[in-house]
Amino acid sequence: MSRRTILRLGAAGGVGAALVTAQGVGGPFLAQRGLLSADGAFAATSTVLGDNLFYIEAFPTSPLIVSPFSDALPIPKALAPVPKSEYSAWAQPPGPGQGQQNSLGNERHQIWPSDISYPDPLVYKLDEVVATHAFTTSQVLPIDSNGRPAVSFDASGNTFAPGTKRTLPLSTIYGFNGTFPGPMINNEYGRSSLVRFVNRLDENPLNLDRQDFGAPDYSALIHLHNAHTAPESDGNPHYSMRYGPQHQGFRPGQWVDQLYLNWPAGGDDREKQSFFWFHDHRMDHTGSNVYKGLVGLFPMYDPKPLGNLGGMDMGDERQGLRLPGVRTDNPDGSFDVKYDVPLVFFDARLDDGVTTHQDMHDGLGQFPNAKNPAKHPEWWGKSFFKHFPNHGFVGDIFTVNGTAYPVMEVSRRKYRFRFLDASIARIYDFKLMSSTQGPKSSVSLGYSGDELEGQYRIPDAQQCMKFTQIASDGGLLPFRITRDNFELWPAKRREVIIDFTKYQDGTPTTKGDVIYLTDVMKMPDGRMWSNSSRFSPDPNYKVPVLKFVIGDDAPDDSQIPTALMPLRSVPPLPSNWQTLLGNRLIFEVQRGSGGGEIEWLINGKPFDPTTVATSLKNKAGLTPLARQKKNSFNLWEIRNGGGGWVHPFHLHMEEHRTVMRNNKDVTKGDPAHPEDVGREDLVALDPSESVIVYRGFRDFTGPYVAHCHNLAHEDHAMMFGWEITP
Repeated sequence: MSRRTILRLGAAGGVGAALVTAQGVGGPFLAQRGLLSADGAFAATSTVLGDNLFYIEAFPTSPLIVSPFSDALPIPKALAPVPKSEYSAWAQPPGPGQGQQNSLGNERHQIWPSDISYPDPLVYKLDEVVATHAFTTSQVLPIDSNGRPAVSFDASGNTFAPGTKRTLPLSTIYGFNGTFPGPMINNEYGRSSLVRFVNRLDENPLNLDRQDFGAPDYSALIHLHNAHTAPESDGNPHYSMRYGPQHQGFRPGQWVDQLYLNWPAGGDDREKQSFFWFHDHRMDHTGSNVYKGLVGLFPMYDPKPLGNLGGMDMGDERQGLRLPGVRTDNPDGSFDVKYDVPLVFFDARLDDGVTTHQDMHDGLGQFPNAKNPAKHPEWWGKSFFKHFPNHGFVGDIFTVNGTAYPVMEVSRRKYRFRFLDASIARIYDFKLMSSTQGPKSSVSLGYSGDELEGQYRIPDAQQCMKFTQIASDGGLLPFRITRDNFELWPAKRREVIIDFTKYQDGTPTTKGDVIYLTDVMKMPDGRMWSNSSRFSPDPNYKVPVLKFVIGDDAPDDSQIPTALMPLRSVPPLPSNWQTLLGNRLIFEVQRGSGGGEIEWLINGKPFDPTTVATSLKNKAGLTPLARQKKNSFNLWEIRNGGGGWVHPFHLHMEEHRTVMRNNKDVTKGDPAHPEDVGREDLVALDPSESVIVYRGFRDFTGPYVAHCHNLAHEDHAMMFGWEITP
């Protein structure tokens, strides 16, 4: 049902009339939910129509993990590069020549490291394979949505009575080298990396049940988020549908060499970043492939000297900024950094065996072996995914580095943590809290339904420590930010220092003390929060996600940056940036209909991989194409069309500076989004919010994309193509 049809039927008009009256009564609440606009009213109407006409909005309740915080937090080791003697002997070795960029022989690298006076790249190889994964070793108790013990099943057709504790079966994943998260590749500016991604997803030697999600043709397209790369190494469908594979992704048996120069935009040191991640970007199935496990880590370090203090941020706390980290250079060419820990957050939902599987993708015949609509008792305890949910997809089990509710023993010293939200839609709001009584299951506290999400709460928890934020999406901030809490949106990264030697009141910690990393954002579905620190906090929603246990003292040469200590300065905005406002490019994200594969639109249109988008009319009366000259700069405006949704909107290729929110200059900071003083690659769009960013288009030419990183939105057309021209 199209927007035009609903408007003709008067649905949006009727809602709009009601809102005129409501503005005097519930205006502030409706504005917070993005409902006080025509587009917001349309989107809300579409959601209601979807509930009644198009969707089975049913999700399983995952079994209760009986012994949380008993599995140790997995901390990945750095992947070793392939020796030159080995990759030189490959049948098709990497190189700068025509046809050497992929197995199809139809592309070359736009820039080779020697073109910027860098040595040849380190070479890595990652196979995309079918494997298995365990989210916990704890026993689980099957429960229903009311928290009552429930029947459970196994793959052999056996049924287990309510109250029977079980061991979870292994979930089928698609993983880089067979792991979730995939390997971590530690990198440095000044030395490029080339990763050969080999698609082996057609191979299934263990005869694993692939269930009913993941790209049906087993193709994959890998994006290093948000590296400054040429289009052929960016992993985006605006490129892949026209060049290279000329398909939504690379098919099984194919490979691609993606070259990451590890060179800042424009050669400007102020553009250096510090934490990337790589994930699948296959057109129309990014969400299912990411949820199935195609996630990996790519921290960045900067060895360039900071005056006479040594490498600025090279993983050695005795040099440069002296951020926490003790570096070990390994004989195989890799390096590890102790006390510098990546944390990947991912919410999962496990099948209960009694929930009907059905969404639009079944009607397209993409998963014929599942015979949906159907219940799948043989999948009990395995990952559950819905491609096309009306209210978005969120899980009810929270994992860190692939493990549900892990524990980490920390030394009494300072640590650097690199946070990444790899969830489909969930936003987190983290605090550091202590508790005398410890976690209680939500079931034991009398909760049911959506209130069971997260499984555990700590009713008596109180904040006990603060975060010192040092970096965001775009790398090191200009200065530290001391925070009681911070939000983490899908695909966003935040880097913080936590000092485990003392509490926020100055009291020293002691061995055996426990601190919980706690989520305080209640987000019952994929639309937006119902409660958070910024909007109507719920004092009862305190979900422990990661348990820290204080251990022994350890040497510590690191320092927390002082309030006046600069970290990495940002490139200055041009003094006349406001003169560019009249001719800015404008893109509005909005819900498109009450059902269909093109559910989510930008400027009223679905993603077309063959062309670039057209801006809405700007104040100059123009509708420019999303086509920018190489080495130019411009203002882009991203608008949230409303309807009770928020959107984490990602712009590929270069970081941006946020200059305005809702027509307010925020170049000196914004209380709700303090990271706006730095550089980012993802716009956090609050309900009905407008954000204007200043961004560059340097060094490369060709096609890129921008899209919502709520992956259910991206996969259903909330993406647009843009390009850089010579």
